[in-house]
Amino acid sequence: MLKKLYKVIIIPYTLFLLYLMFLGMGRFQYEDNLITVEPVFSTIRFIQGVQRWQDIVMIVSGNVIMFIPFGFLGWLFPKLQEIKALLIAFVSSIVIVEALQYFTRMGIFEVDDILLNTFGVYLGWLLKKMIEKKN
Repeated sequence: MLKKLYKVIIIPYTLFLLYLMFLGMGRFQYEDNLITVEPVFSTIRFIQGVQRWQDIVMIVSGNVIMFIPFGFLGWLFPKLQEIKALLIAFVSSIVIVEALQYFTRMGIFEVDDILLNTFGVYLGWLLKKMIEKKN
């Protein structure tokens, strides 16, 4: 039942997430191509510059939580059951998305986003394993 529901929801969810990453949440086209390649330090600087803690929680935890569903991709693609294959496929995909944000100037290519998104996928994979063990 859960696997069938996942198969129906993951494509619209992915499209919604891509919308958010390129057009949603007040996005606008930057005048310059922007890139942030300093892992962790850019997130620390972001946190220091934010006025409200709610914004920190929304952005940082959102970058993790929104990607948890991709940890379940092994239900659709058996080759992605193993964590190594899943992470290689995901990191390859998210790097392409980040590069598209850079080249379209509709976002910033950020290494921290890649790390946080990948952590979300890992948490999703762990959750999937727990669900499968329980059932």
